[in-house]
Amino acid sequence: MPLALLALAISAFGIGTTEFVMMGLLPDVADDLHTSIPTAGYLVSGYALGVVIGAPLLAAITTRMPRKALLLSLMGLFTVGNTLSALAPGFGWLLAGRVLSGLPHGAFFGVGAVVAAGMVDPARKARAVSLMIAGLTVANIVGVPAATLLGQHLGWRATFLTVGVIGLVAIAGIALLVPRIPLAPGGGLRRELSAFRSGQVWLTLSTTIFGFAAVFAVYSYVTPMLTEVAGFGEGSVTLVLALFGVGATIGNLLGGRLADRALRPALLGGLGALAIVLLLFTVTLHARWSAALTVVLLGVAAFAAGSPMMMLVMEKARHAPALASAANQAAFNLANAGGAWLGGVVLAHGLGYTAPAVAGAGLAVIGVGIATAGGLWERRAARGSGAASSSSRVVVASDAVVRSAERVG
Repeated sequence: MPLALLALAISAFGIGTTEFVMMGLLPDVADDLHTSIPTAGYLVSGYALGVVIGAPLLAAITTRMPRKALLLSLMGLFTVGNTLSALAPGFGWLLAGRVLSGLPHGAFFGVGAVVAAGMVDPARKARAVSLMIAGLTVANIVGVPAATLLGQHLGWRATFLTVGVIGLVAIAGIALLVPRIPLAPGGGLRRELSAFRSGQVWLTLSTTIFGFAAVFAVYSYVTPMLTEVAGFGEGSVTLVLALFGVGATIGNLLGGRLADRALRPALLGGLGALAIVLLLFTVTLHARWSAALTVVLLGVAAFAAGSPMMMLVMEKARHAPALASAANQAAFNLANAGGAWLGGVVLAHGLGYTAPAVAGAGLAVIGVGIATAGGLWERRAARGSGAASSSSRVVVASDAVVRSAERVG
């Protein structure tokens, strides 16, 4: 695999760290800025809002920008956003920094996936994309716990300054290692928007929303689930969440390898496994060892479906993949918000801490249904084009017979 993938993985590591570290720093930030924890929670939402807005917007307005220059610019914006967060004099400036940090997230992963896939032969595209995403999953194992610990001991501003330094390292890596990739002829916004005329693209985006909403319906409330039902102490939850990162890393690399062999079956297998794991969680949550094991399996199943989802949307928008791939990142964050909302609804109705897992399993099943519908549509279209091709060959043969008869006559 090209060494340039390491630069993309370092970028993903920094993005993953800044995305999730705020959850662990909320009490410190709220105390330092003299605000409440619920108000400080808007810093999490602000980042997600930046992702949802920035993913399609930045991908759309930069369609004619060379890929390498675009990656450098996006990481530059990411670095500026984290530096602003570190130097923010008050809550409003910190919120602005978080939104600014989130803006390049989706566009970077969207364009980065296209670049990663373009640097290898077709048989290894999904594995290349999964290696880039590995930076994000490793961030959950190492980056987020380390950054949280740093913030708790040296202050939350030190965390964002450190992430800014990671951004600078990523910029240097992209500049040195990523080759210049020429734009496809005839590219531009109109070409990129043409991908959204495809019903298959919309089906894939819908699969992403429901599939990952299933994950976040549970993951958003996994801490109280582990403490209130499984009996973990609050200090042990961080270790269990690191285990989720281990599972996510394994699942991501596995999903990339399987997707290169059979893309849609890999996606269906990942989503089906996710539904099963979430249903099992309602039982295994009642013992610490089985709950911890299921958290690992949850990470494996969730991210085993991630790379196939990204590759499928790029395949269905193969003539204009950048904007569709970025839109898929926005879909991931819509899944984050929607899954967390649904998990909160079932908890608010007093259905118990296992109810989010049931709700998540239902969402995963819907994702399987949408992906299956896309596969059936794909198969029917292939049969139709095959029949049309056969029909055209018959017509050509008939014309040849007629012309031959005319010459004989």
